[in-house]
Amino acid sequence: MLKLGWFSTGRGPGSRNLLQAVMDQKQQGKLDVEISFVFCNWDNTEMPNPRHDQRQMFFDQVRGFGIPLIAASWKKFECELRKQDESAWRNAYGKLLREKCGQYSFDLGILAGYMLWMDDETCRQYDMLNLHPALPTGPKGTWEEVIWQLIASDAREQGVMLHLCTAEWDRGAALTYCSFPIRGGVYDVLWDRLHAKLKTQTLDEIKAKEGTAEPLFKQIRQDGAARELPLIVETIRLFADSKVYIRDKQLYTHEKKLAGPYNLSAEVDREV
Repeated sequence: MLKLGWFSTGRGPGSRNLLQAVMDQKQQGKLDVEISFVFCNWDNTEMPNPRHDQRQMFFDQVRGFGIPLIAASWKKFECELRKQDESAWRNAYGKLLREKCGQYSFDLGILAGYMLWMDDETCRQYDMLNLHPALPTGPKGTWEEVIWQLIASDAREQGVMLHLCTAEWDRGAALTYCSFPIRGGVYDVLWDRLHAKLKTQTLDEIKAKEGTAEPLFKQIRQDGAARELPLIVETIRLFADSKVYIRDKQLYTHEKKLAGPYNLSAEVDREV
């Protein structure tokens, strides 16, 4: 059985949906996993706390599944140190995290909407997977930045990947991914409309005026977001079924190091 360490900030429905999806698969006997604990970087007594109700629903969900909940407030931890030296603070908080999680054994960490950067030592000690809303060869940055870069470069494809957390933020080796075309069908219509607007406006002007509501941008985001949860579930399944494993921060299968990330496009498309 694959033991998972689950790290989440518990900000909203996305956090709950992902945990629910994994637990549904487990309870149906389709996923041989155990979630050893859920770690949250809020304890929900912080003020101000605009997401209090959302996080409380997440905490109630975790406890309802009988999963141990570890809550360690980043806002209350060593406040003066955080003001003086953010790097030293991150290292100290990472030590606290490892101490609290160390009482539980786990094979693989899943960052499921965890909104803090992990410190270097935690990345070295644990094998943890993080979601990035782009192809392994695609742009870096937030999902907004990624999509605008795709549009600016007239890209033909988009995707989602899971990569290893390393000290080099957002640069860890890609382990799994899925891809989808952003040409053909409705996309051709949306590209044509964008190109028509570009005759009288710059892309920066369109970004400022329409933002994430721009129709091509919105469609790319919608199709990418729909694949995030299935990719995480199918990646966990890949590890749980012992088809792949991590050794020395590299992905292996049957004692052979894989030359690149594992393509789960077909599996994810079946779920979308």
